[in-house]
Amino acid sequence: MGLNIKNERVHRLAREAARVTGRTQTGAIEEALVRLLREYDVDPDQARTAPVVDRVLAIAAQWQADPGRGHLRAEDLYDEVTGLPR
Repeated sequence: MGLNIKNERVHRLAREAARVTGRTQTGAIEEALVRLLREYDVDPDQARTAPVVDRVLAIAAQWQADPGRGHLRAEDLYDEVTGLPR
């Protein structure tokens, strides 16, 4: 996870970006890289969000195939004998 930048200009830019934004150098570089990737229509968070989106789409597809499935009635929420919530 180490990044060793051996370019003095890049170090100066990182320090200045951190000063101007009030972030750490790492935070300023992260923000700059996220913006750069988005300019190139690349979603830097896609690897993290893609599995969640896939799961939601799968659930939606299941519901569309059988919209009545999974619906509970009020009676389903309570134990028949005790009347307490299940």
